Amino acid sequence: MPNYAIGIDLGGTKILTGIVNKGNGEVLYSIKQKTGKEKDAENIVEKLKFSIKELIETSHFDIAQIDSIGIGAPGQVDRERGILVSAPNLNCENLNLKAILEREFYIPTFIGNDVEIATLGEMKFGAGKGFDDFVCIFVGTGVGSGIAQNGKVRHGATGTAGEIGHIIVDAGGRPCGCGGNGCLEAYASRTAIEARIMGALKKGRSSVITDYMRDDRAISSKMIKKALDHHDELITQVLFEASDYLSNGLATIINFYNPELIVLGGGLIDAVDEFYERTITKAKAKALPLPASKIQFKKAKLGDFSGVVGACFLQELQKPKTPDKSGVLK
Repeated sequence: MPNYAIGIDLGGTKILTGIVNKGNGEVLYSIKQKTGKEKDAENIVEKLKFSIKELIETSHFDIAQIDSIGIGAPGQVDRERGILVSAPNLNCENLNLKAILEREFYIPTFIGNDVEIATLGEMKFGAGKGFDDFVCIFVGTGVGSGIAQNGKVRHGATGTAGEIGHIIVDAGGRPCGCGGNGCLEAYASRTAIEARIMGALKKGRSSVITDYMRDDRAISSKMIKKALDHHDELITQVLFEASDYLSNGLATIINFYNPELIVLGGGLIDAVDEFYERTITKAKAKALPLPASKIQFKKAKLGDFSGVVGACFLQELQKPKTPDKSGVLK
């Protein structure tokens, strides 16, 4: 009998929710909604409840068939207690999502980090399937990564393993959202690339990208790709600079961790082949010859659904609970 779960990828800009067949990783039904500008605990909870109810109603799926709900969030999580400890992009702290959603839906609920669940998804049914030791890196609002070690996601001593976005690539360099300076995220994330482009435009640099920008002036990965195809000087300069820094980070991972595979994902990786190819070529050139000769690179296979699929397997990461003498699960 197939078993089903609801996976939720909770992001700073969107919430993607899906019903997944855990037997084959197929996303049967999904809905997407914007996280919205009004970000706080109350709004996040209401949007999550709405997403789950809307998904079940529109899919006409029998909720009794759902064995768990998994949520990946962009921040630090307490996996054991199901608490979103800190999520600056969502303006949330110490939010007990597990307790709230279990009271609402009576379905076991599990919480993980957003890149952790994407790594799980790629390990189960994506580019990492068949690999025991690999690193999954997503370039987006930030630069995050998950580590697969011996076929399991590695959390580290404090549950924060994989923070590649905060390795130092330029000592004393640009300020980062973490409070430090010179972090990879401040140079290679899509947010950093957008900031560099906007800064140059304000200083009078010209670019065809202004022809594609909407009224809110947000720059998308597709806009960057179109400008690059026009051989735009500014976009080429900024994108290649970010690629150089990202390749520094990847070379460090190759040398230090010596994985079999590095999986790269995110909108910029998907949309701009030149960025992807240039980055991995430079990473191999900068890394030590022996590990560089063996490393493989792949693009994330599941796209937007990496996190949705992976979230459905968070239950497997929890330690088995055993009943005490009174029969209560501990």
